[in-house]
Amino acid sequence: MSRIQIEAATKRFGPVTAVDAVSLDIADGDFLVLLGPSGCGKSTLLRTVAGLAPLDGGRILLGDTEITHTPPRDRDLAMVFQSYALYPHLSVERNIGFPLRARRRPRAEVRRKVEEVTELLDLGTLLDRRPKELSGGQRQRVALGRALVRDPGAFLMDEPLSNLDAKLRTATRSELTQLHRTLGSTFVYVTHDQVEAMTMATRIALLNEGRLEQLGTPEQVYDEPASIFVAGFLGSPAMNLIDAEVVDRGGELHVVAPEIDVPLGVSGAAPRREVVLGIRPEHFARTTDTGALQAVVRFVENLGSEEVVHCTTGDAKICLRGPRPLDLAAGDHVGLTVAPERVHLFDRHSGRRLVWQPRSVPLEATTV
Repeated sequence: MSRIQIEAATKRFGPVTAVDAVSLDIADGDFLVLLGPSGCGKSTLLRTVAGLAPLDGGRILLGDTEITHTPPRDRDLAMVFQSYALYPHLSVERNIGFPLRARRRPRAEVRRKVEEVTELLDLGTLLDRRPKELSGGQRQRVALGRALVRDPGAFLMDEPLSNLDAKLRTATRSELTQLHRTLGSTFVYVTHDQVEAMTMATRIALLNEGRLEQLGTPEQVYDEPASIFVAGFLGSPAMNLIDAEVVDRGGELHVVAPEIDVPLGVSGAAPRREVVLGIRPEHFARTTDTGALQAVVRFVENLGSEEVVHCTTGDAKICLRGPRPLDLAAGDHVGLTVAPERVHLFDRHSGRRLVWQPRSVPLEATTV
């Protein structure tokens, strides 16, 4: 059983709270990605699970056993570090088999397990080489093999792809995803790269300043961000966020700001409310009519199959993204619309998402 339960985990370094009462229930077989910017506490949280950083509060369970104070070597968890941490004087074969030899397993068992792992990771032709003779991707696979050979309860990975070039990182992402499906084991994976998180995770835990901002599937955190922070972190370019107000116009709610008037498709009277309007760059549609937004193009980025158009509208800067060519150039005026169901609203003061549905409940119903 490799379910990991983190209950109100807290870790401090002097006056700084690196992990602030984070609770997570990581299911058996889950691929959970701890995502967030540098310094948000994701690596520290992973190290507390591994036992490398003792908690100042809360507890951690593996299966039904509390491991909060269990020494790292007795936690039945395998850690893959960013630096790979291979022994430079040992061959690939001996690096992979080291955890079993350290536990004084029989030679026949060590040989059998190493063969199984090297076949799984396609390392059979590299067994006699030293780490300095390997590429970055090969070293990463050897580090994975050393973790796999133990057959642990769960795998903990701290940015294992950050030292690889872009092409190799893409290939290795696919290998890790397939490996997870093959093994069916629990993976807890730290990264600041949202592409890694979105393509690999079954669930994403997004951290900000040591606190858990949102937990959900990649689709949930992208399509329904729980806060302004999540909305601004995920996406390339990130979601457009504009200070605005919700007003009642003839019994229908509109989001308004300079050069912006977006109907929400919600009927019913409501008091004026300060909000932050959020719209993904890919959710804009161009119109020859007046449109909900009037924008002026600043410059256009060519991304090959797509273009990103940077504009100003009123006091705000926004981006729209679409397939190339969009036939827009600096100085052009463009009218934009957005479907009500593509509109995101956040409370300007708390930063939390406002829950509403077009043609249904009033805006002030609830927040999450």
